[in-house]
Amino acid sequence: MSEEPIASAKEQMEELKRGADEILIESELVERLETGKPLKIKAGFDPTAPDLHLGHTVLINKMRQFQEFGHEVIFLIGDFTGMIGDPTGKNATRPPLTREEVIDNARTYEKQIFKILDPERTLVMFNSSWMGAMDAAGLIQLAARHTVARMLERDDFNKRYAAGQPIAIHEFLYPLVQGYDSVAMSADVELGGTDQKFNLLVGRQLQQSYGQAPQIVLTMPLLEGLDGVQKMSKSLGNYIGITDSPRDMFGKLMSISDELMWRYFELLSFRPAADIASLQRQIGEGRNPRDVKFELAGEIVGRFHDAAAATAAEEEFIARFRSGALPEDMPEVALDGDDGGLGIAAVLSQARLTASNSESFRMIGQGAVRVDGERVDDRGMVLAPGAYVVQVGKRRFARVRVN
Repeated sequence: MSEEPIASAKEQMEELKRGADEILIESELVERLETGKPLKIKAGFDPTAPDLHLGHTVLINKMRQFQEFGHEVIFLIGDFTGMIGDPTGKNATRPPLTREEVIDNARTYEKQIFKILDPERTLVMFNSSWMGAMDAAGLIQLAARHTVARMLERDDFNKRYAAGQPIAIHEFLYPLVQGYDSVAMSADVELGGTDQKFNLLVGRQLQQSYGQAPQIVLTMPLLEGLDGVQKMSKSLGNYIGITDSPRDMFGKLMSISDELMWRYFELLSFRPAADIASLQRQIGEGRNPRDVKFELAGEIVGRFHDAAAATAAEEEFIARFRSGALPEDMPEVALDGDDGGLGIAAVLSQARLTASNSESFRMIGQGAVRVDGERVDDRGMVLAPGAYVVQVGKRRFARVRVN
């Protein structure tokens, strides 16, 4: 990799700060960029599920930016920490994965990330490489470099301790092991979500303890899912998987609200910030937001599939909704279901698309109900948690979010 920087430190900072929540410490990052030497950029992912979704790609997109500026990008698969179970944000001890589950999930990650990163310029590492070789004495020595008081400063630990809820000792090891990863890799920068800030700062502190220059911490916001409220999550059903079919991916992206669209542009699009600002001005001058959403959906589908698939998905979407059948002022409704979702009859009545469940059944029998453009024939259909465009007849529409 070339030692010559592709862009000045100022130019790099302008792009690297895009969408970022916080950079600690910004002046230190500027200083390292000004040296012109490639930096080691680390981001860790626990293989807790076999497939990535767009929420995961927020960090990967930022890694891509560093990569394009000539820095060394390290995609760290936390196969060792995955067996501990990340307690971040949890109000109860999280069950660890088995070794077999970790390995199976990790294999899929390596294929998926190269939809975004350059495989020839990406180093994939597993933290079992060094943690698997650490003996009990080494782990005790690592634990001696941090205190229980500092651990209890973490919000989720603090709340559980105050509420008398159990905290297993191995959960304290998670941020320590994640932090030691930075020591083992001599990382210059570590990326993570805002919920990972404590863990990232533990890495910074441990590097200082081991006599290394402390890493810069760059946190990225958590991407809201299709509901526009909670972070994108498979368990909540509000996600867009990067292995989703072009048709499903395009349709899900078109279902997001006009307001959420700009959040997705900022965190997911590779278009220059000036282009996105121009699109916002165009809408202010009267352009239909739906047309701009087509551009976002086309870009994302094209990235994870190809341009032809994106074009075909758009054409199919337009055909399904008959080139303009969707009203621009479609109401948005949030409904509460259970773990399995909510029955279609209840969805229609609670969204006030029908007057009652009996009318819902009658409209379904008449073939007058559509979900995401597809006619509903099954009266027992259940909508899983997620976002949908629901239509009754020719004039009744709602953008429905099932929680």
